[in-house]
Amino acid sequence: MPSAKTDQLDLWAESGLDGDDQVMVDFLLPTGIYIQMEVPRESTIQHIKLLLWKEAQTYPLFSLLGEMEGHMFECVNQAAVHEELEDETRRLCDVRPFLPVLKLITRNCGRAERILDSKIGVLIGKGLHELDALQDQEVKDFRSKMKQISEEKMQRMQLMSWGEWLRSCYTMPLEAGSLESLIDKHEDVIKITMHYDQSQDTASLKVSLHCTVTELMDQALKKWQTTHGPEEDIGFRSDYVLRVSGKLEFLFEDHPLNQCKYIRDCLLTNESPHLTLVHCDGVKAMFEKEISTIGSVIARKTSNPPLLLPPKKRLPTLHTCVWKVHSLFRINLVKGNKVNAEDAAKVRAGLFHGTELLCKTAVSSESSSRSEHVWNKTLEFDIAVCDLPRMARLCFAIYAVMDKVKKQRSTKNTHLNKYQTIRKAGKVHYPIAWVNTMVFDYRGQLKTGDIILHYELEEMLNPIGTIQTNPYTENATELHISFPEYSTQPVVFPVFDKILEKAAEIAGASDSMTMGRGGKKFYIELKEIMERDPLSQLCENEKDLIWTLRYDCRENFPQSLPKLLLSVKWSKHEDMAQLQALLQIWPKLSPRDALELLDFNYPDQYVREFAVYCLRDMSDDELLQYLLQLVQVLRYEPYYDCALSRFLLERAQSSRKIGHFLFWHLRSEMFMPAVSVHFALILEAYCRGCIPHIEVLKKQVEALSKLKAVNELIKFGTIKTKTKQAHLKEAMMTYLCVVERCKYMDSKMKPLWIVYNNKLLEGETVGIIFKNGDDLRQDMLTLQILRLMDLLWKEANLDLRIVPYGCLATGDHAGLIEVVSSADTIANIQKTSSNMAAAAAFNKDALLNWLKDKNSGDALDKAIEEFTLSCAGYCVATYVLGIGDRHSDNIMVRSTGQLFHIDFGHILGNFKSKFGIKRERVPFILTHDFIHVIQQGKTSNTEKFGNFRQYCEEAYLILRKNGNLFITLFALMLTAGLPELTSVKDIQYLKDSLALGKTDEEALKQFRQKFDEALRESWTTKVNWMAHIVAHPS
Repeated sequence: MPSAKTDQLDLWAESGLDGDDQVMVDFLLPTGIYIQMEVPRESTIQHIKLLLWKEAQTYPLFSLLGEMEGHMFECVNQAAVHEELEDETRRLCDVRPFLPVLKLITRNCGRAERILDSKIGVLIGKGLHELDALQDQEVKDFRSKMKQISEEKMQRMQLMSWGEWLRSCYTMPLEAGSLESLIDKHEDVIKITMHYDQSQDTASLKVSLHCTVTELMDQALKKWQTTHGPEEDIGFRSDYVLRVSGKLEFLFEDHPLNQCKYIRDCLLTNESPHLTLVHCDGVKAMFEKEISTIGSVIARKTSNPPLLLPPKKRLPTLHTCVWKVHSLFRINLVKGNKVNAEDAAKVRAGLFHGTELLCKTAVSSESSSRSEHVWNKTLEFDIAVCDLPRMARLCFAIYAVMDKVKKQRSTKNTHLNKYQTIRKAGKVHYPIAWVNTMVFDYRGQLKTGDIILHYELEEMLNPIGTIQTNPYTENATELHISFPEYSTQPVVFPVFDKILEKAAEIAGASDSMTMGRGGKKFYIELKEIMERDPLSQLCENEKDLIWTLRYDCRENFPQSLPKLLLSVKWSKHEDMAQLQALLQIWPKLSPRDALELLDFNYPDQYVREFAVYCLRDMSDDELLQYLLQLVQVLRYEPYYDCALSRFLLERAQSSRKIGHFLFWHLRSEMFMPAVSVHFALILEAYCRGCIPHIEVLKKQVEALSKLKAVNELIKFGTIKTKTKQAHLKEAMMTYLCVVERCKYMDSKMKPLWIVYNNKLLEGETVGIIFKNGDDLRQDMLTLQILRLMDLLWKEANLDLRIVPYGCLATGDHAGLIEVVSSADTIANIQKTSSNMAAAAAFNKDALLNWLKDKNSGDALDKAIEEFTLSCAGYCVATYVLGIGDRHSDNIMVRSTGQLFHIDFGHILGNFKSKFGIKRERVPFILTHDFIHVIQQGKTSNTEKFGNFRQYCEEAYLILRKNGNLFITLFALMLTAGLPELTSVKDIQYLKDSLALGKTDEEALKQFRQKFDEALRESWTTKVNWMAHIVAHPS
């Protein structure tokens, strides 16, 4: 059998890139016949099947195949798993089989549903048959529940009118609250640029900020009639809806303009809002298309409903409440396989609730063997079964035991000095691996029976780690354990009502005076404890005080609920019950304060449900602001069906914008084994509950796949360098790209610079950079925090003109970055003004002259003010976040004067160094050419510089007031796997830079010292910039 072409780099490349439109494919038929033939790589699966059918007629046993429509292809995809190609409209080059082999299989019934399953599998990067094959009851139950909820939602959508559908999916966010000062500033008038979707015409309208959307539409139509005359009948207001230009967001009904978030944002930035009158026919067409898409799946499913079977008679399940089991908790440690220990091995086990160790760890005896270590020993823990909290997790670490002398001779084991060791009785214990498992299953039943756990990499006991065992079982260390039975009936955790009954029983039996009312005596001490930042540790005396005065905490410090939760003795079920009762009367927290409750330190199910209850007050924009963290803390959820999962799905399916970002935040981490099943389940549920969005997301996934293929062709292909740009442009022809402006950049990873037309922007272009090979998640986090800083400053009436451009990770070391228009790097600006690269960095006039070239008259004054404000914002932001590697190629300036930073590869004080010496000696970048611009080129203009300094100090104090929020957001990202955010120690930088724990006066003194240091040492920055320009002349 001749071998088919297998060079994956060129095999599925864009047509024409290697001069070959055909690919040789092996076809395996169910009759046992093998056919090899060339097919066009860009043909659809449907067309390829037709070609195969014609060819198969010349082979034996063709008559046994039957109807062509009764078959479909199966292949092994790029993830090395079988994929059924139900969706035959896809092109072969988009499917990208791992090998050019297609197997023809018989199609089963339920085709519409199978096509949907296939599309979802392709979208989420994991075939749904893989989830089917897990044989996990928790997975089955979650999928079944979510499928039912999603189908009901789609059926409700089918009953909507087009207006109801538009409001549910694309409503412009509204904001309450007074804007009187801003309205007075604009004298209650705003100038709006009105576009008409059926014409190139625009109109300028001056209207009152108290004008309603309806009144604005009337004025816009009247303006059209005045301009074009009665002969051009534009119709009635009821024929139109009002859209934000460039976005799929619509303004409805009689809301005043000053309540629309977009209008408010324009007021704050002194920009003219751009709105578009859109004819209802176009919107109705969108609606009908989406309803048709839903109907193609839902209608077929419900057209032939199965006959209803009589309900099964369910006998009441007999069980034992865990509170009735007073014996000590124990497990049977059986054996360990594939243990990487030269001599002896030992297992250490701990019971944790969050990061709190519930009792003393249990340690096995030593077992001497090469690979299989047998213990057959019972490990008993100093905690009664009745006191186990619902979210208790059992954490194991396996250690290699070596003599100290032997350890000194050993040089091969790389993990010996990497992790903390335990020294005991002349021997050293080195951690080899860890694994975690929950004590109760997802139904609240205490686990029993034999379990095999597959270990993760070397580390000590790691309670914060995943409870998903290592999926790569072939070479992973195995631990065989057994959970004993404490009763002849299943032992279950009590339902919530029983917990409250227990609390009431305790309260009734105790003296009401012991409920804790500290009075003034303890108020000051309690206040000092409660105002500490989230990183501060509580000693046992402080925890006892907080627990004793818990009702004082509720009345006077409700936002300090996290500290109360850390003071609960979770190893006593009586205390746990009292906490749950108190939580029922706890005041609702603000969403920002509630975020901390989703940290790993607070694993209790009802605490997390309370946190989600508080988050429901978030607007869509606020939810988007924190969505990155909310997705990451899904890792802390031990069970698939939880309040946070349901909340995110509910909000995503109610807002297409939230759905878009939730999809990509989850999809981008599907390559991580620890979360791939959990994230796949949520992605599947989202797709089933938002079927019309599937086609849009499908196009995005396919486009990214093609961009990745083109990028790899450029990076690794054998094409001559001169023709690579031409090939890229040819590949971009299939998109709405401005082909002549597309290029690849000359850095190591060869990122693609793509410029395309946005249909909603009336001819304007949008630029993006596609990166393949760089981890963009740290950039994404930094830009999110910059966006939050911008929001906090604006809330305090300080607009520092920050440019938090878009950045989205889309996969393993891949993602998109928004190109900021009309901007250039400081390095380019300096180099164009000097003949010598070495001298460019020291030309202090270059930046001011560049701004003068771009602006004149009043525009120049405004540009310098924009520069001053934005420079102040980024000085403070880069200092607080410890952003390093600041050189003239990652600081940019827009022609309007806004300065902004890019590329955030080093944060939290991880500054670059060479030969052990830190290159960056300044806390933030403030060079004399920046000051030259701020002072308008006049050294005597100290007033402008004084204003700049005042902006910096004011901005710094605003961030300090929100220091706990920043710490919380970084803490929620600890398990994301970011290289410079791996432990609480990394977050300590934020606490230091914000001077938390100090007074405002002390903090301001510290900041002023850093400010003076940045000025004094700015010459070192210029030297670094000179070296950078010389090293990177192009």
